[in-house]
Amino acid sequence: MIKINIIKKNDEIKEITFTGHALYADYGKDIVCAGVSSILITTVNAILKYNDKALKYDMKPNVKVQVLINDKIVNILLNNMSDLLKQLANQYQKNIIIREGETNE
Repeated sequence: MIKINIIKKNDEIKEITFTGHALYADYGKDIVCAGVSSILITTVNAILKYNDKALKYDMKPNVKVQVLINDKIVNILLNNMSDLLKQLANQYQKNIIIREGETNE
């Protein structure tokens, strides 16, 4: 199962982590993993193209995206990513779980 953890502060996304594998199909043929990866990579690339200082991310051992700058465009792209991931999770409830929480930091 892919576990996605979304951390917000003041209703703005501050961090997203992705762990696990969907196990929908074999590695390399898993449409659920491909969908999650496509949504993630497209969003991260769009934000970095807009402002290369807005995010910091790490791919090992899991995917962790830290939001360094929240502005209108970054927030729109992050919220769009969150909405797309939730739609995918709704379709593949056995393969994706999304948790959201608030931070005080």
